[in-house]
Amino acid sequence: MTSVKWQNRLKALEQRALSFRDTPICNAYKPRLSRPWQPSSVWRIFPRQSAAIIASQHCKQDVHVFALEKESTDAGQRVYLMTSYSELWHYYSSHRQSLMHCYEVIPEGAVCKLYFDLEFHKASNTHLDGKKMVALLIQYVCEKLAETYDLQCSAEHVLNLDSSTAEKFSRHLIFLLPNSTFRDNRHVGRFIHDILKPALNSLQNCTEAPETTPSPSEDDGDQSEEPQAKRRKDEEDDLSFLIVKTNDGKKQLFVDLGVYTKNRNFRLYKSSKLGKNAAFTVAEDNTFVPKPDKHTTEEERIFLASLITNVRRILLEHIKACW
Repeated sequence: MTSVKWQNRLKALEQRALSFRDTPICNAYKPRLSRPWQPSSVWRIFPRQSAAIIASQHCKQDVHVFALEKESTDAGQRVYLMTSYSELWHYYSSHRQSLMHCYEVIPEGAVCKLYFDLEFHKASNTHLDGKKMVALLIQYVCEKLAETYDLQCSAEHVLNLDSSTAEKFSRHLIFLLPNSTFRDNRHVGRFIHDILKPALNSLQNCTEAPETTPSPSEDDGDQSEEPQAKRRKDEEDDLSFLIVKTNDGKKQLFVDLGVYTKNRNFRLYKSSKLGKNAAFTVAEDNTFVPKPDKHTTEEERIFLASLITNVRRILLEHIKACW
């Protein structure tokens, strides 16, 4: 055998070894006898999301729908997988190359957790501290949950996931509230819109009128504000940290309010967007720790905690009249 042929064979062998390392062959999913709650194998692919959701609603097994993107497909083109949480994790944790871009489908009307999608363009917001903004937002939301639902929570109840890059600060926050969930993601959206009204009003004022310096009043006694108006102004000042700039200089909220629509696709923990390498990982400033379970690894527990519709009961059913 010539030296050239040998080098080619050696190179091909090395490439195959790399391929097996990156996409290892794993055993087929089989429910374990030690885990009687694990459903039987269900793994069905649908070209349309609606068909997958209908099939999941009629399936006797405890299954859910996920959206998948592959490198060989056009951007935005997805297929829809119906399977159980345990079977998805079995393949998701060991067959990463074919499951790199996965999204949880949040079905219309499904009971779910409180969740946030946060982001800003770094170059346009060099003065901002993303970690501090996340901490302030969590503190504010916890205060509003206590005020609205008498729920006590803290940053330790919030799974904080990070997929930031050199260009963009990006986080997902998932609130694991004690014995409490929301009726559906529209309910979540209404709650978030309500508590962020001061920031939305401030943002609207910024876009509608230029900043002006108020002229002093002739009578200093008339400068005092009504208590309610002053409280509203203070709240607006407190939420000013939520206003960021886009890469073209426009102002918008740090919180993406567009993720509370029906059948929303929400990117999974350990997944990246198609064509990107920034997968969601546990943030450095995350303080949430999943409860120990001898049957699952810590990574699987984080995965299960990150799923928006992986819930057991609902208590947050009272909607304010203003909603």
